Amino acid sequence: MPEDETVKDPTNNTLSRWLGRAPGPLFSAYCIAAAFGTYFCMYAFRKPFTAATYEDAIWFGIGLKTILVASQTAGYTLSKFIGIKVVSEMPARYRAATILVLIGIAEAALLLFAMTLAPWNAIWLFVNGLPLGMVFGLVLGFLEGRRVTEALSAGLCASFIVSSGFVKSVGRSLMLDFGISANWMPFVTGLLFVVPLLIFVWMLAKIPPPSQADESLRSKRTPMGKSERRLFLRRHFWGLTGLLTIYMLITLVRSIRDDFAVEIWRELGVTDETDVFARSEFWVMLGVITINAFAVMIKSNRVAFLTSIGLIGSGFFVVIASIIGQRSGILSPMSFMVLIGFGMYIPYVAFHTTVFERMFAAFREVGTIGYLMYLADAIGYLGYVAVMVFRNTDTGKREYLNLLNWLSFSVAVVSMAIAVLLGIYYSRRLPRHDGATPELELSAATLENA
Repeated sequence: MPEDETVKDPTNNTLSRWLGRAPGPLFSAYCIAAAFGTYFCMYAFRKPFTAATYEDAIWFGIGLKTILVASQTAGYTLSKFIGIKVVSEMPARYRAATILVLIGIAEAALLLFAMTLAPWNAIWLFVNGLPLGMVFGLVLGFLEGRRVTEALSAGLCASFIVSSGFVKSVGRSLMLDFGISANWMPFVTGLLFVVPLLIFVWMLAKIPPPSQADESLRSKRTPMGKSERRLFLRRHFWGLTGLLTIYMLITLVRSIRDDFAVEIWRELGVTDETDVFARSEFWVMLGVITINAFAVMIKSNRVAFLTSIGLIGSGFFVVIASIIGQRSGILSPMSFMVLIGFGMYIPYVAFHTTVFERMFAAFREVGTIGYLMYLADAIGYLGYVAVMVFRNTDTGKREYLNLLNWLSFSVAVVSMAIAVLLGIYYSRRLPRHDGATPELELSAATLENA
């Protein structure tokens, strides 16, 4: 490598070189801490406003909170479409700085949200969601294409499971204990996380790229231009159609449970516990991350990919069981919210940790899974916006618990059927070998033993 290029490489420093030689568990712990911390902090700029109910304001027959959620989700959805190009083509050396710029724009939007009268302040939540939708893909880019990617990605996914409930608890506390208004609370919550965000992004920037052994056992990860993305989609069209349909459906129910958690807990009879969000999501996170992280132990890319599809179906089975338990009165409010969250997040996290990662590896595709993640998220959030608009065109009382139950049950049944068809389809189409050629496997073994 020419000398000037070495100077420009952000990972060419003492810490990065040390990480490249560090024992596996230590390297994984560092990566998980950096990724988890970065994305955890991002949620403090995205989700706190949902801790307020805004229940006294109705505009054109639609609740103000629904307008705010739809506005931010619209910006977040557009961000996913933009991210298909931006995240897929982003060079590694620009990722960390881009993360900080995007979150900085989001915090500025929250300040303007606080200073603008309702319902016009909803415009600033659209602006807030617009940059934040690209943060996940940039963080994931530091982790993909490694022998331990599933474990690292599981650690990253733990952040969006537990952080949403945590920042909602922080937001509720700021309003109830410190008298911060609902409009100013999101901006103040973001300020509390600025310093931790800077630290974690700095850590993230020091992670070295995948080694040759990683590339041989998985596949080489590089930015994908328009032509590469088009050819990839053509090669995998039918399988991706089924996978993206499931992802869209699970995004719908997950987002409703998340964005209207306050209302759902209230309908379950829980109204005065500010830490209930964090407690429920902690147990969901613990179970889901443990299960999905175990995929790293499956060496065969083919077996791991097919197993991930089976895991998707298992998650939806838990969703159905939790709904039956709640409707029959067997489950307490906490047990219900934990179980239905557990069932939803098993398939959702599987997409982030294993499905797309092992798909690339099994087919020996060169590129970035950020492309597939943003293709999936764009479709998923677009569907969620449509559901919100449809659901809230009436002026009557909105029963979010009933909506969550019936929509979750329908999604689970349809998705389980699609998962079965995908299992049959991919079992016939996937290469029988583990992904790497004998020469690459020998090279990887040599590097690992060196």
